[in-house]
Amino acid sequence: MNVLDAIQKRRAVRSFSDQPVPADVVETILRAGSRAQSSKNSQPWRFIVVRNRETLTALSLLGKFAGHVAGADFAVCYVGLEQATWNSFDLGQAAAQMQLAAHELGVGSCIAAMYDQEAAKELLGVPPEMNFFCVISFGYPSADHQPLVMGGRNPLDETVRWERW
Repeated sequence: MNVLDAIQKRRAVRSFSDQPVPADVVETILRAGSRAQSSKNSQPWRFIVVRNRETLTALSLLGKFAGHVAGADFAVCYVGLEQATWNSFDLGQAAAQMQLAAHELGVGSCIAAMYDQEAAKELLGVPPEMNFFCVISFGYPSADHQPLVMGGRNPLDETVRWERW
């Protein structure tokens, strides 16, 4: 699949099958994220892979719309090494690359904000000086998965300005 097709076709998956994602596929997804660009090649991320069902369920309770995490085969938690201006941008690039790689491999994904980041850090043993950004659930889509239709995207002439505002 080419990248532009993946960008056009990828949708959030919130309902997962029981089929496990093989370890080599998980590793391919993680490698895609670790290859993301970062400010000054700082690579300010650490990824915590969670496969334990009890931990996935506990994480799902820490975000208002994170219920899908409980049913995922695995989740990746994105942790920034320190308070830095570019951390969220860099971690976002890593997350996007993982989601695109997963899509190409037939694995669905969905981002979840953790509203109680301190509880998430405590649950996973993340040191206090690090920042907990988000969780992305991954797994093969369930047979009855239907992507949500959110009304499309705004046309470019509503979102793009050329040269000046």
